Amino acid sequence: MIGPFVINLVFFTFIFLMAEMLKITDLIVNYNIGLFIILKLLIFSTPYFLTFVIPMSIMIAILLTFLRLSNDNEIIALKSAGISIYRLLPPVFTFCFIGFIFTIFMSLYGMRWSGVVIKEITFKIVSSNIDIGLKERTFNDNFKNIMLYVNKIDVKTKELIDVFIEDKMAKEVISTIVAPKGKLLSNPERYIYNLRLYNGLINNVDLKTRSTYTTMFKMYDLSLDLKKIAVSVATRKHRKEMSIGELRQYLKNVKKKDWKYYKALMEVHKKFSIPFACFALGLLAVPLGINSKSAKQSSGLVIGLFFFLIYYLMLSAGMVFGETGAYPPFIGMWMPNLVMLSVGIYLLIQTANERYIRIDLFISYIKKSIARLYTSYIINRR
Repeated sequence: MIGPFVINLVFFTFIFLMAEMLKITDLIVNYNIGLFIILKLLIFSTPYFLTFVIPMSIMIAILLTFLRLSNDNEIIALKSAGISIYRLLPPVFTFCFIGFIFTIFMSLYGMRWSGVVIKEITFKIVSSNIDIGLKERTFNDNFKNIMLYVNKIDVKTKELIDVFIEDKMAKEVISTIVAPKGKLLSNPERYIYNLRLYNGLINNVDLKTRSTYTTMFKMYDLSLDLKKIAVSVATRKHRKEMSIGELRQYLKNVKKKDWKYYKALMEVHKKFSIPFACFALGLLAVPLGINSKSAKQSSGLVIGLFFFLIYYLMLSAGMVFGETGAYPPFIGMWMPNLVMLSVGIYLLIQTANERYIRIDLFISYIKKSIARLYTSYIINRR
């Protein structure tokens, strides 16, 4: 089981990381980050994917193993020697338990640690290259209480041409600053940026007295402090970055049971329900592999992905209905495991009692249905 597991783990992790590359591509385009930072972001993104990839790889590895045993008539040989199918379960459960340990480690510690690190790396990239991140003819709101608009950026001199700023840092005064030229002077280590403007004017609107006044300047420095934002980013945690203790404390202190409360409660159950899927899906894979005797290795992969898709759809439905409070989050997060475990036990008992279920017919039906849909699609297009 180890060989197929490693191959599936690498393959599915690569597939998930390709989806994450869309976000990283945006950072490459906007902030011109290096290869080392890209690799760090990819590495620290893996714990979140592994919580789903490990149970899926466990299931497919067990399914392919028993599919091969069945195709090589090893199952028949074992039965003729008086060895029951149930005798084959201890190594399967051991394998599932190892997967469960790895998955729960990723769920409880890996996701929390990697989420914080990714947030810190992303903020450092943005704060260190804020001048690169500015876009021409776009309202940039990277700074708190300040809206910055730049008509053009000189790539060689890094000068900002035709600058418009709306400053709301003062409580009762809104300042509009217009300048034909400006430049960003940075000190990223202290999270401070100084915007120096030349030959412009400031239009101030006093909301309290309802008066306006204009000031012209030859040179004006506007301080853009990112320290407060950096502190809030470092201290504010997403639910996925919270420990079990922090989530329980949040649930204990919450006053209103809204969607945030239900999402936090689901996060608590999800940290344990997804790792437990290693057992539910792993047990289901045993009878599926034995009953798919006439199926190919590729068909076994399709069967595994099909049942994992059903599991994931049930989990997603549980999350949607659990958010609204339609039914308890506990049911939404654990029902997929219960369903898969029940189906697995039923199929295992049927298989052990020589009541085989023709999985190959099921595969053939799926293939024919896909072929019909594809044919009808081609005809409709013509």
